[in-house]
Amino acid sequence: MYGTKVGMLKDVLASVKDGNLSDPNKELNKTGRVILKNGLVIDPKNQVEEVLDVAILGDEIVEVGKDIYVEKGDLVIDCEGLLVVPGLVDMHLHLGDLFEVSTDPIYGAVANGVTMGLSPGAGNTFMAPALLGAEVDRGLPINIGLYQGAGSVLSTMLSVEELIKLYKGELEEDIASSKMTRNGITNTTAPLIVGIKDHMGHFIMSDENIDKIFEITSKAKLMYMTHTQDPDHASRLVELSKGRPIHLGHATAAGCGTHKDAAESMKFIIGLCKEENVTGEFVTTMLRKGGGSREGLILPKKSQELAYEALEKGIVDILISDGQNDATMKGFGDTRDNIPAILELAEMGVLSLSNSVATMTYNPARLIAEGTGNSWWTEKVGHLGKGALANVTVINDKVKSAAYTIVNGEVVGFESRTVRRGSGAGGFVSKFGMVKRMGVGDLVMFSYRR
Repeated sequence: MYGTKVGMLKDVLASVKDGNLSDPNKELNKTGRVILKNGLVIDPKNQVEEVLDVAILGDEIVEVGKDIYVEKGDLVIDCEGLLVVPGLVDMHLHLGDLFEVSTDPIYGAVANGVTMGLSPGAGNTFMAPALLGAEVDRGLPINIGLYQGAGSVLSTMLSVEELIKLYKGELEEDIASSKMTRNGITNTTAPLIVGIKDHMGHFIMSDENIDKIFEITSKAKLMYMTHTQDPDHASRLVELSKGRPIHLGHATAAGCGTHKDAAESMKFIIGLCKEENVTGEFVTTMLRKGGGSREGLILPKKSQELAYEALEKGIVDILISDGQNDATMKGFGDTRDNIPAILELAEMGVLSLSNSVATMTYNPARLIAEGTGNSWWTEKVGHLGKGALANVTVINDKVKSAAYTIVNGEVVGFESRTVRRGSGAGGFVSKFGMVKRMGVGDLVMFSYRR
């Protein structure tokens, strides 16, 4: 009836041959590599912007070059016409917050190309690393870490000096169990945070307590992030920092006019970011030409122009989403706007494409490396060089979305949706680096002998 011969795929797919089950994958001598072929590789750290192949083995990048030879058993992903960039690092993204019962912001973020998210809302207890770590053990498709809430840091009997020792991993067991908590799991995992965040919307802290937090973060080498919306709060925090490092979270929120004149507030916050000890971040949604998601705050045109100028001059060089529309704790933006914002900033000439990609790849990795004093962040995160963690975001710039999201060598997202087989690909991130399993989720099932 039909003249075209379609044929069969018995050399590729499971089938039946000679009356027996045929498993072609079993017969392959697999190298275990994943090769991304012929994509436009944009790696700001290594100053690469060229059509190349990227080879992944396990959870690391092992080679970047032209025409990497494909061996029998390699998995090949055709990236012709696509952008291949380091996995997006969203250093301010509410994930796994308390009461996040019926929504899946983690999976939404992954579908939108995020490979690492640092959550400020999940950390309002010393138990947060254990609770979030247990979720990693049970299977998450993302590398995830957190900031502890400043209010909870000062909630125990521990002194500032003892809290500094805690976050260095040096606090004595008897002090932890007598002055912090009787929970051994909490005591063990409490140091595994990236930083501390104060939030004027949750707790208004005294000058004395804010100074204590600065003492802890500066001496324990933790990030200090503040909730930036009211210019008066930002000004107060910078004054209290006394030259110690402070990071202004979602700084564009101040330019939305919720507390004072929008443009004047934006100008004021940008001025603070010029100070040597102050860094800031802008929300991707607020930078989009069309305004982005309307579930968060809207940045007026004049404030937006001031933000563009600050990006162009390098006063601020980090972008974040702050939230995900499927979350209960939405924040001011949405991960769906990350890739479009990166591409639109380049299209508008605000940044070069490489510099725009850097705002959510190498730049946050560099900032966290500086803040924590740990070079792991720049050695393993935010670039595509040999030995880096195999976190890659493959972008279809024609439709401004993630074609593939790869976390630790596993494809966890495809065409703006998650791939369920990648649910265990992620790891837990702290200022000290990353572990693939925390052990908390397995504690009741297994007993290990060393």
